[in-house]
Amino acid sequence: EVQLVESGGGSVQPGGSLRLSCAASGFTFDDYTIGWFRQAPGKEREGVSCISSSDGLAYFATPPDSVKGRFTISRDNAKKTVYLQMNSLKPEDTAVYYCAYRTGQQGCIYFAPAYRVWGQGTQVTVSS
Repeated sequence: EVQLVESGGGSVQPGGSLRLSCAASGFTFDDYTIGWFRQAPGKEREGVSCISSSDGLAYFATPPDSVKGRFTISRDNAKKTVYLQMNSLKPEDTAVYYCAYRTGQQGCIYFAPAYRVWGQGTQVTVSS
């Protein structure tokens, strides 16, 4: 059974940084796609970053303009963990952040219904 557990959320002032973690289990960590999404109150779930691997190499999706240059996705195969480094945080980044899984062959897509397994989410609040 595929399971994802996010951690690392919290409260930070504008301009600050956080690193979110998505610890994975239940699948081979050389064939996966992990997407990071966020959802603010009253808004649709938005994809912010994605990494995919199906041949031992990692492929990184182009991030949306809202986070480009500020958010970076990375992985640690030994720990079966995907990270989202978030820098220069803004109040509009406030949301619950989720990681989600689909297979490596399916690849990255910023469309939430395409992912079949989700973590429980972690709250990120950016406020002065």
